[in-house]
Amino acid sequence: MNSRDRVIAAVEHRTPDRVPVDFGASRQTGIMAGAYSGLKQYLGIESGETFVFDLYQMLAEIEAPVRERMGSDVVALRNLEGALGVPNVGRKDWSLADGTPVTVSGAFQPVEDEKGDLFIVGSNGEKIAQMPSGGLYFDRLLKGPGAAHVDPEQWCIPALPEENLRYLQDQAEFWRANSDYAVIGELPAVELFYGLGHCGFDDWMVSLITEQEYVRELYEKALEGMCANFDLFHEAVGDKIDIAKFSDDFGMQSSEFASPELMRELVLPYYQRYIEHIKKRNPAVKIFQHCCGSIFNILGDMIETGVEIINPVQTSAENMEPERLKATYGGRVCFWGGGVENQRVLQFGTAEEVREQARQRLDIFSPGGGFVFATIHNIQHGTPPENIVAAFDTAREFGG
Repeated sequence: MNSRDRVIAAVEHRTPDRVPVDFGASRQTGIMAGAYSGLKQYLGIESGETFVFDLYQMLAEIEAPVRERMGSDVVALRNLEGALGVPNVGRKDWSLADGTPVTVSGAFQPVEDEKGDLFIVGSNGEKIAQMPSGGLYFDRLLKGPGAAHVDPEQWCIPALPEENLRYLQDQAEFWRANSDYAVIGELPAVELFYGLGHCGFDDWMVSLITEQEYVRELYEKALEGMCANFDLFHEAVGDKIDIAKFSDDFGMQSSEFASPELMRELVLPYYQRYIEHIKKRNPAVKIFQHCCGSIFNILGDMIETGVEIINPVQTSAENMEPERLKATYGGRVCFWGGGVENQRVLQFGTAEEVREQARQRLDIFSPGGGFVFATIHNIQHGTPPENIVAAFDTAREFGG
């Protein structure tokens, strides 16, 4: 099997020749630039550069020698407008807080204040994001539309710019013509539940209970824009993507954010309509949702909306034990993640502990397909490179 066939077989619950692997393809299976630089040094890969394609999470673009060494089967399309509204045009040198040399977009022009904090500032002078002095990541500062209580009649999701569509099209055509990788397309969608409440989440949660008519009006307007943008996206990339990915976090460490009843009645129907719209235009594409936290009690409802792949499979959260997930949902959804826990084992354990957990997860999740090996969310700064190698070497050694 080639990489694409391997991934599709796993998603369709057929047994592949080996468990497919995602190393760093998406914005939720990625690796922080400092950890990536350390990994390259550990592997003895001196060519290339550490390019930060996602300034919000400080994620590194995976280069071909690293992708091949780690055995990854997946790539993802990037948007021309990167995280936090900074377009990925040109490159220039920069340094992380610990002095690690990286390259960033030529359009990245942070403003530093007297305390050494860095700010990304919009064209209107408004501060969009902040990195505290000595920090590793940016924090968002702008309220989401729901938290800001925008007027649905006056608000809309902007259409994807033509230059971004061409950028996506070029990548899709390149990967399909020049590789056998499975290709992820990051959908032009907003986070209906979590993202609309950025920087005002408590107030947004109250609105979900007390202002449901308003929430439905906002959701209808959001869905209209999401579907229109998907049509543009589909026209650009066509059937040259294998996986259509969107993100929305429904869970925290201890439980879901909202009751299953509220999710079924208010939130999930809009995602079901969105997925139906996608499938009408590209029936073969696989629907991937990134959704953090404890979501066991609503995962069945998410699957009913049309979700075929769930990530990051946060097994350290309440009710998310691997055996329970596989027994309950293993025949209905593909687990993309859950291979090793970033919160504890990968970053703070020994290489042997990493190998042991990775092998346990392979034994639990891989029978009958339905598993793509990946870490649980992005690999963080300070993660020992020997642990990263141990995890992915174990996936290749025992995943077949």
